[in-house]
Amino acid sequence: MDSVINTPVGLEGPTPQAGAWVRTWGASVIAVGNDLVLSFAPRTEKTAGFLSMFPGSPVDVDDVIAAHLQLAARARAHGVKVHAATIAPYGGSEMYSAEGDKAREQVNAWIRTSGAFDGVLDFDAVWRDPADPTRIRGDLHMGDGLHGSDAGYAALAESMDLSFFD
Repeated sequence: MDSVINTPVGLEGPTPQAGAWVRTWGASVIAVGNDLVLSFAPRTEKTAGFLSMFPGSPVDVDDVIAAHLQLAARARAHGVKVHAATIAPYGGSEMYSAEGDKAREQVNAWIRTSGAFDGVLDFDAVWRDPADPTRIRGDLHMGDGLHGSDAGYAALAESMDLSFFD
């Protein structure tokens, strides 16, 4: 593995290392050597509100899927493999809504079954609380129901199949 670059795309724009072809989608893009991982999970209050920056109709499931497909197509045009991460649960956070969770589940189902990616990192499955699938397991978040703890991020790292990046 040559390098790992993790950059939120949308508010400050992509880093030059992530490639000029990545444009504003409010996604998190992680470049690993010649691979790209897409994740639409908000990381902070600032990035969680990215949808409000887009004029017109609210972004829906079809828009998020279209963004994934467009980023994947742009990456592949440059010979880059594309992996997608599912959206983690966020029940119990201030951002939670039943409607938003339904959309999260629909996007995750598409990510898992569409065949649009070279690999899928199922962060939802790793963090999901079996007793309440809308929430992150209590031992894996930092108390806000939205952000992972050190143990949560360790669980994500341990879940990754590193052969994706060969």
